[in-house]
Amino acid sequence: MAVPIGPVTTISKNKLKTMLDSSLEFENDWRDEFKNSFRSTHKLHQFLGFEIPKTDYPLFIPVRLALKIKELGQQSSLWKQFVPSTLENEDKGLVDPIGDLVHSKPGQLIHRYQNRALFMPTNICPVLCRYCFRKNELFNEKELFEANLVETQKYLLEHSEINEIIFSGGDPFILSDEKLASYIDFFASIKSIKHLRFHTRIPVILPSRINQPLLEVLKKSSGHFETISIAIHSNHVDEWDQEIETAIMKLNRLGLQLLSQTVLLKDVNNTAQDIVNLMNKLVKNKIRPYYLHHPDSVKGGMHFMVPLEEGRKIYSELRDQLPGWAIPQYIIDRPDGRGKLPAFNPESFNFSGQFI
Repeated sequence: MAVPIGPVTTISKNKLKTMLDSSLEFENDWRDEFKNSFRSTHKLHQFLGFEIPKTDYPLFIPVRLALKIKELGQQSSLWKQFVPSTLENEDKGLVDPIGDLVHSKPGQLIHRYQNRALFMPTNICPVLCRYCFRKNELFNEKELFEANLVETQKYLLEHSEINEIIFSGGDPFILSDEKLASYIDFFASIKSIKHLRFHTRIPVILPSRINQPLLEVLKKSSGHFETISIAIHSNHVDEWDQEIETAIMKLNRLGLQLLSQTVLLKDVNNTAQDIVNLMNKLVKNKIRPYYLHHPDSVKGGMHFMVPLEEGRKIYSELRDQLPGWAIPQYIIDRPDGRGKLPAFNPESFNFSGQFI
C-alpha cells in the first residue's frame, strides 16, 4: 500500500487522484474504505516512515487521509490533527470538558437547551481527531451511547418543548442507510420534532459515503421536517480536494441547509489567514459559516489549547477580510455543561478566568 511520495508543501487535486487510484486495494465503496483504515501505530509508522508514539487513545485514519498526511508532512495541519502525539499522555484537562454527562437523559439524549437535544446514535467516527472533546467518552457506551428508543420516545413526549434533534456522536453518517432512515422515521413520528440537524466529519474525511443511497434517505426525509441541516466539520483548507467538493455539491442539490463548524487549534489554524482561507472555501461551496469553537479543555488534548485572548484577537481580524455573513460565531462551551457562550469581547481581549 505504501507509495513513495516526496515532501512538498501542497498537494494537487490531480496528484491526489492518481495516488488514490494507484494505492487503494479495495473496491470503490465507502464501507471498504472505512474498513481498510489505519488502526495500528505499527502500520501507520510503516506507511508514513516516522515513529508513531503510543497513547491512551485509539488510532483511526482512512487511507485517503493518510495519503494527504504523508504528502504534507509532520508540520502540516493534517498531521497535527490526526497523528498521535506523546503530548496526549499528559495528565491535564477534563474527561468531560463540556458537561455532557450532567445533561445526559434516558435513551441517547443530551438535553442542554430548552428547545433542542442531542441524539447520540453511535460512538464511531470516520477518523479519530486527536483534539476531540469526547475522546474520553467515545468508548464508554454505557453513559452516552446505550440505545434505548423506548426511553428516548418517552422523554421526548414528556418534553414537547424540544423541537429540534441534533444527531451527534460519533458521526451519524457512519450508520448504515437503513439504520439512519429508521432513526429519522422514528423522530418523524413525534409531532413536536420540526427540525433535524446532523453534525458530521464525513463529507471531508470519507466523501465516498455521500453516495446515492444516502442522498435518497436525506431527500425522502426532507418532506417530514420543516428543516434538515448538516453541520460539516472542517478545520483547514488542506483537508479539501475535488472529491470532497463534489460530495458537497451533491448535498447542495438536495436543498438542505449546509452549515460549518470549526475548532480553533494551536499550530493547526490559529491565524486569521487560516480561518479566512477556510471560510472562503466554505462559502465557495455554499456552506454557511456557523461555529468557530474555542478549544475545549479535554484531557489528552490540552496541547491544542489557544489562550482565549489570542482567539479573540484572531477573530477581531476576520471582519477586515470577510463580509459579516461569512464570519462564524466564535463560541466557547462552559465546562459546567450549561452550554455555549459568545467568546468574542469587542471591549477587551482579556479573560477573567470566570464564566457567568
